[in-house]
Amino acid sequence: MHASASAGSAREGLRRRVQGWRAYAGFSPALVLYGGFFLAPIVLIVLYSFWTVENYNVVHHWTFENYTYFFGTSTYVATMLDTLWVAALATALAIAAAFPLVYWLARYVSPARRRPLLALIIIPFWTSYLLRVTAWSTILGPSGVLNKALEGIGLIGGPLGFLLYNRAAVILVLVYLYFPFAALTLFAALERFDWRLLYAAMDLGASPRRALVKILLPQIRPGMTTAVIFVFVPVIGEYLTPQIVGGTRGVMIGNLVVNFFQGAQYTRGAAVSLLIALFIGALLVLTRKRLNLGPTHGT
Repeated sequence: MHASASAGSAREGLRRRVQGWRAYAGFSPALVLYGGFFLAPIVLIVLYSFWTVENYNVVHHWTFENYTYFFGTSTYVATMLDTLWVAALATALAIAAAFPLVYWLARYVSPARRRPLLALIIIPFWTSYLLRVTAWSTILGPSGVLNKALEGIGLIGGPLGFLLYNRAAVILVLVYLYFPFAALTLFAALERFDWRLLYAAMDLGASPRRALVKILLPQIRPGMTTAVIFVFVPVIGEYLTPQIVGGTRGVMIGNLVVNFFQGAQYTRGAAVSLLIALFIGALLVLTRKRLNLGPTHGT
């Protein structure tokens, strides 16, 4: 009798465990993709970063030489620091440019008219990324549209060479490329904001500017943080834009990684890639609390 009850209890426990696993069966494709295309490459990058290359072959010799080589080369460290401030400035400019537009859309434009205006923001995604960047090299070049226009109206006597192949050109194009990410993310946050809170603050004597700073911005803080992440993180890894419009004076850390791999210095490229990944991971951990949405207000 006791053995029969124990067997029945074991079968019931097994049945519950099977049902529990079935509840997560829908996640199996995502787990396969996540493990195969994210975790496995990360593991390989970590391993490679502690190995060495000899005669163009990766040797499983454990060492920290790849990291000491990177931090011991001032040019590489300067490139990393330049990448961080370029990414930070491009992110700030993209958000500063996007905020007034989405504020106007969310507060003053009727829902029926928002869709076509939002579509205008999304339209650049319909064009190839490479084509958009290359177009800017044509616009800013010595024979480009901008120089020709300035010459045509008599403001300059010859082409301006400083418009291309420098940090400023890289930042300008990055702001253009990632402006839609900032705009759409901020719009999603502003669309849920209860504008009556803003009106109440101004009725109580707050100036419009003070109401924006004290009421609106704290309420949409998670959206602002998400916009920063959506722009800053991919900008750090950019290599095509600096290569096309930045030239030798616009190099970023992504270009350095590509150069390492093209030169068969796989372990050094892996080390730099891991440093970037660790920095991004630390950034996400630091901003995690700011993504705590909490209760939202109706419109």
